[in-house]
Amino acid sequence: MNQLEALKQFTTVVADTGDFRQLAQFHPQDATTNPSLILKAVQKPDYAPLLKETMAKFRGKPLDETMDRLLVRFGREILSLIPGRVSTEVDARLSFDTNATFTRAERIIELYQAEGVPVERVLIKVAATWEGIQAAQRLEQRGIRTNLTLLFSFCQAVACGQAKVQLISPFVGRIYDWYRKSAGAAWDEAANAGAHDPGVQSVRQIWLHFKHFGIRTEVMGASFRNTGQILALAGCDLLTISPELMAQLATSDAPVERALDPEQARRMDLQPVNYDEAGFRYALNEDAMATEKLAEGIRAFAADAIKLEKLMKEA
Repeated sequence: MNQLEALKQFTTVVADTGDFRQLAQFHPQDATTNPSLILKAVQKPDYAPLLKETMAKFRGKPLDETMDRLLVRFGREILSLIPGRVSTEVDARLSFDTNATFTRAERIIELYQAEGVPVERVLIKVAATWEGIQAAQRLEQRGIRTNLTLLFSFCQAVACGQAKVQLISPFVGRIYDWYRKSAGAAWDEAANAGAHDPGVQSVRQIWLHFKHFGIRTEVMGASFRNTGQILALAGCDLLTISPELMAQLATSDAPVERALDPEQARRMDLQPVNYDEAGFRYALNEDAMATEKLAEGIRAFAADAIKLEKLMKEA
């Protein structure tokens, strides 16, 4: 049994891609997309016709609506290849507007439903800002499931758990990137690998807290840089992995052991944590890494949304 198959014994494996033609060979349960992945995909010859076709069909409609239709088109293609759910992201430029995020998410769900896709097969991805978390809480109350993304800190995770969101996506690789860059020449790769990786430790802390207190929000580690980070989180509820790293896991037969154990979480001596808005904002502000990476992530996704709009206008 290769490492990818072994990992699936402990963890639900999710494909992190807009390139849906790569999905079949890895048999993931779910799939996630984001504006950057869709942008990358539509620039490939295989996917350019999807962009042209969507633009031809909805030319004259507002650009934001057409973009949502393009995202839903990719989502439908992905859902035809996987048994589970697809995550589709709300425009990152709405990350600080609760009402606009809520309205945009409702429209994405309506577009999926118009195509015959059941609501339970879609997760709406929202940035884990305070405003995004409040929008997600409202969506969950409406029966629309959410995936809170750009999550880098414990306080973001706790606030998501309080809001009873379906799923969170803590970003392992981007946390690792920040600490490595911050350390500069003093960075010791071997000392910060596997279970000692700062991104892995962040997800581990969140997962143990959720399991200890019976918080039902699913934890899905995301944004991996290497297979060591993935294997150090074997046992996490879900892991969303790029096709490139899935391919690496599929070519290795080295043993895979469960790294996260619910029984260990239950036995831990942990204190309950809750945040109101002021407490959340202060805790996030105290975490320089999370503050910087959240802002950087929103800027990057927004920039890619603008690039995607430019391609759409040219199609």
